[in-house]
Amino acid sequence: MHIHILGACGTFMGGVALLAKRAGHRVSGQDQHTYPPMSTQLESEGIELFEGYSPECMESSPPDLVVIGNALSRGNPAVEHVLNSDIDYVSGPRWLGRNYLKGKKVIAVAGTHGKTSTSSMIAWILEAAGLNPGFLIGGIPGNFGYSARDGEAFFVVEADEYDTAFFDKRAKLVHYRPLIATLNNLEFDHADIYPDIKAIQTQFHHFIRTIPGNGTIISNGSDNRLETVLDMGCWSQLERFSEEEGKDWQVRCLEPDGSRLSFHHHGEEVGSMAWSQFGRHNAMNACAAVGAAVAAGVEPRLAVEALASYQGVKRRMELIQDANGVRVYSDFAHHPTAIRLTLEGLRRNVGNARVLVGMEPRSNTMRSSVHVHELAPALTAADRVWMLTGDGIDWDPHEVLAPLEGRGRVVMKGDDMLEQMLEAARPGDHVVFMSNGGFESIPARFSRALKGDEND
Repeated sequence: MHIHILGACGTFMGGVALLAKRAGHRVSGQDQHTYPPMSTQLESEGIELFEGYSPECMESSPPDLVVIGNALSRGNPAVEHVLNSDIDYVSGPRWLGRNYLKGKKVIAVAGTHGKTSTSSMIAWILEAAGLNPGFLIGGIPGNFGYSARDGEAFFVVEADEYDTAFFDKRAKLVHYRPLIATLNNLEFDHADIYPDIKAIQTQFHHFIRTIPGNGTIISNGSDNRLETVLDMGCWSQLERFSEEEGKDWQVRCLEPDGSRLSFHHHGEEVGSMAWSQFGRHNAMNACAAVGAAVAAGVEPRLAVEALASYQGVKRRMELIQDANGVRVYSDFAHHPTAIRLTLEGLRRNVGNARVLVGMEPRSNTMRSSVHVHELAPALTAADRVWMLTGDGIDWDPHEVLAPLEGRGRVVMKGDDMLEQMLEAARPGDHVVFMSNGGFESIPARFSRALKGDEND
């Protein structure tokens, strides 16, 4: 079958393309911007890519099926061609759930935060246990070097609550029918899709309804919003995890920064380890991952030991440069809670060293005023903050950063942010760039300039 992917260079859709190719299909794709690393990864697998959304490539080589990403909508030339030509089409999650995951033991990771990290931890634990899992992860795990692969019995997938496609407004997560699911946390996000937290809770409960009675849910026992969802009905085996005592799974931070952890199941320690990650949020992600892996049959101590060699995920506090005494990190955080937890973890790790933050409010939720009052408190662990803004923000960034008492600066151009942060940086500093987008390549440009690359 010839499968054509619209939006092929996105992390999820690129993963779908790779899995379809490895399943034996002829695969091609289109995207507005076909650029590395995803473009090179797809092309190395023999997937033909086309820049832009002209329908010409489909006219010259008509596909049997078009998989349409959720970033595309009516009015897109390729979408209009598919509809006008009566070509069979489907969403990425629907294709994955119906055509690829059937017969797999699916482990799905849901939650507002931590899905990518937790998914990659689970995949690595299963790999260390010799189970050769398949996975589709919204980032590139350091232990694997790619975001998707085929495997044997188990398949790990991020269960995203964002909508599926322009023609299917259900959350992506309802399509995967997992045997094991983790519920990491639940906060209001995706304000362009959901009117309030109750709407997201409804989607999470639709997800719970798809988990079989002999399946297992590993849920954050400290999250009241998740407890509300579970109170709507739960028909599967349920285990709760927390830093608190009295839950089925407990993680304890043996160091304040979370760089050493111990894990307890029903009150008994099952293992401890030191690892390269830090932050209490990562400790909770690790606890969820251990619980899910044990539900899949991995011996608890082996699960904990595997995390000691876990290498993290690209753009999740990824150290991208250490030059002239300045350490530079790239991070995906774009929600106030994720920003706060990430910076608090870094602060505990680096002590009194200066932390400089460059960020952009890029997501639809952050560009609205939904979380505007939470942003400055989320940044309090930073010594200096630069915020790159532009059109489409429903709030005054100067007013929002005012509680930082002069430590926050609003900039309108990426070049200005780059210049100001380079001027401010000095040996011993930790510089964190936070964005869920391309960020005008500022992190990479900053790193090159820091090294004195004259080509920047």
